[in-house]
Amino acid sequence: MGDDGQREGRAMSERAAEQAADDAAGETTARKSSPAKTFFRVVFSLVLIAAIFYFLLRDISLADVWAAITAMTWGELAGLAVVAAWNLCTYAFVWMTVTPGLSFGRAMIMTQATTAITNTVPAGSAIGIGMTYAMLHSWGFSRSRTTIAVLVSGVWNAFAKLAIPVLALALIALQGNASATRITAALLGIGGLIAAVVIFALMLRSERMAEKVGIIAGRVASRLLALIRRAPVHGWEIATVKFRNRTIDLLEHRWLPITAATLVSHLSLYLVLLVCLWDVGVSNAEVNWAEVLAVFAFARLATAIPFTPGGAGVVEAVLITGLTAAGGDKPEVVAAVLVYRALTWGLPILVGIFCLLWWRRQSLSHPAEATSTGATPP
Repeated sequence: MGDDGQREGRAMSERAAEQAADDAAGETTARKSSPAKTFFRVVFSLVLIAAIFYFLLRDISLADVWAAITAMTWGELAGLAVVAAWNLCTYAFVWMTVTPGLSFGRAMIMTQATTAITNTVPAGSAIGIGMTYAMLHSWGFSRSRTTIAVLVSGVWNAFAKLAIPVLALALIALQGNASATRITAALLGIGGLIAAVVIFALMLRSERMAEKVGIIAGRVASRLLALIRRAPVHGWEIATVKFRNRTIDLLEHRWLPITAATLVSHLSLYLVLLVCLWDVGVSNAEVNWAEVLAVFAFARLATAIPFTPGGAGVVEAVLITGLTAAGGDKPEVVAAVLVYRALTWGLPILVGIFCLLWWRRQSLSHPAEATSTGATPP
């Protein structure tokens, strides 16, 4: 009887903690930007994108860029189509690994729809996360399962963004192209990756360590928010403990598939860029594949702070500047980057709009699916 009472008490405490954390999360997601802030974000994004493209394209002939694009053969275009389609599919693989029970078809619909929002709307990442909750809920997945999927996929994505630049710089060094700047960048990347892994490992070590990480992170966040006169955060220690408790089981059984799917997704995106460069005439002798990987990796890091929707303008600036500095002919590099962004930024928007409309139609015609599906987790 005593053991049952203790178990019941622990269960009630866990439910209370989860409710508190969910309430805190609800308050955070409930905050909406004012119309003035939204207008400012839209204007800022458009001005920034226009300025970036003006400075990137002002000293080259657009006719040369178009000639490089139209010179691609039908075979090269077909190869690009296959690589681009594969890249879209890899978005789904990550979500299938972090959300057991999610089918490939539904994962594709969700990832493409949310990507379309992220690529077109200022602060679209937050809206995309909200859409993720709505879609998974409509298919019978609980809020707690969705939260863990969002957090784990985000953490693994961050790990990949930190690890790939280190890998690329190491490969360049092995080819004999090491420099002081590249070595310094590699060391900084290794330091950031180690710090991220250590913090994550400490969170998983015990509930007490997870609570400490949450408290320290909350204090740091509150101090940063105070600089812009925002209210301090609350409940982070509860959230980190809950994250730790819910994550352990998922990672214990699925950390390898999650890691593999994340790397495949990132490297497939890189493959699209590499094929675009080769098809427009930028040979491996001009910019070798390891240098392309390094520039690609730093372009991914540049999108960590979403100045523009989907990194529009920012990604192009990093890629064109980096690849040209590595030895690529600028008109050909610009042509390759524009084709690459059309396939990895523009194409997901078109596919995503269709997926979003299809899901909306299905959710309206089958509103009871969330309560009837057998996939609903506890």
